[in-house]
Amino acid sequence: MTVTAAPPPTRTVPPAAHTVRMRHHAVTVALLAPAGLTVVALVLVPLVLVVRNSFARPDAYGGIRGGFTFSNYHELFDPVYLKVFGYSLGMAALNTAVCLVLGYVVSYYLAGRPPQRQGLLLLLIIVPFWTDFLVRTFAWINLLSPGGPVNALTDAVGLTDGQVQWIPSQGASFVGLVYAFLPTAIFPIYATLRGVDPSLGEAARDLGCGWWRVHIRVLLPLVRPGLLAAALLTFVPTLGVFVIPVLLGGGKNQLVGNLIVTLYTEFRNQPMGAAASVALLVLMIVSAVVLGTAASRLRRKAS
Repeated sequence: MTVTAAPPPTRTVPPAAHTVRMRHHAVTVALLAPAGLTVVALVLVPLVLVVRNSFARPDAYGGIRGGFTFSNYHELFDPVYLKVFGYSLGMAALNTAVCLVLGYVVSYYLAGRPPQRQGLLLLLIIVPFWTDFLVRTFAWINLLSPGGPVNALTDAVGLTDGQVQWIPSQGASFVGLVYAFLPTAIFPIYATLRGVDPSLGEAARDLGCGWWRVHIRVLLPLVRPGLLAAALLTFVPTLGVFVIPVLLGGGKNQLVGNLIVTLYTEFRNQPMGAAASVALLVLMIVSAVVLGTAASRLRRKAS
């Protein structure tokens, strides 16, 4: 009787670690490829073209003649263009300040409501912005028109007598800016206030702090990160707005966005329009860096 030895059990050899890493890397690249190609095609390529065109020379018909020159940027230092940039920075700063104050007041009210009501109130803030931005701007034209609802209200309380021409005006343009960017200021402040323990304010009041000192000494220092985020989300986009100053302001006081549109369409000077676009982009980047640095310093101090 012959005894045959059983074959040794076969063991599956696990793949090498570098092979697993390569597979994971290939899967990651495949998943990110569509988004990466979209960003390259719709963001990076147009940005490179705008930067290149900002150093080009215009031809007689408003096109790009080629070449390389710094004259487009040099012309931006003309007092006419500097006035537009200065007005844009001032308008953006004022809009940011008003949105921060109103956003803090609204956020404080929302954070103090019961949780069931908070969701409903947030929905009421969001619902109007489901409508197109241009449609909402035209709605303000109807509201501020002579004999419109705002005019009727001011007549009822005795502030005006008869029809008043509210638009076009700088005040109407500013109201439109506040309306457009107030929700973007409310949400980050509200998100920060929700993380603040309500007992802190109660303890401060028990220790003798009035309403004003409770907010200045206790609450505002705790919501600074939300305020900085709201400032970033308000200040930077305001610089590039061009619809509101045209429709509500009549185009009399232009922001940088209006200047860029004018250079491209009316003056037909694409290199100058590209240079103004790059200058606006630099302003936005500097603003984001400054506010981001301030936010990181606050986080380091808190930790």
